[in-house]
Amino acid sequence: MTFATFVASVVDTMDVTADKLAIREVIENWALWRDAGDWERFATVWHEDGWMSATWFQGPAQKFIEVSRAGFERGVSILHFLGGFTCDIAGNRAIAQTKMTINQRASVDGLQVDVVCTGRFYDFLEKRNGRWAIVRRQPI
Repeated sequence: MTFATFVASVVDTMDVTADKLAIREVIENWALWRDAGDWERFATVWHEDGWMSATWFQGPAQKFIEVSRAGFERGVSILHFLGGFTCDIAGNRAIAQTKMTINQRASVDGLQVDVVCTGRFYDFLEKRNGRWAIVRRQPI
């Protein structure tokens, strides 16, 4: 291996690592800003054509933000916890998987209950104008 080849390999590895860190930051910000009701910053984790799929909602990210905000303002309490993470990057696109647990406290027939959902976030992301953001999120 020549020195130039070695340097190119190191630079490529550093670029991939920086992209993976940026993608992980998007995923973590999604959970933190959504649960905190920080709607302006929450909107930044999505591209303008972002799409959210969940058991209770399927539609554009902007509409998801609106209905999430309305629930938050009514006192709906939801917490997302993130676990292991991996992603595969191909050019300006990536697919990330993140282990997660969603906890929600609600009243059912006048009784306070905790509902727990465990699964994975399956995120499709793109890097546009130097910024990674979610194009589609599909919880599994």
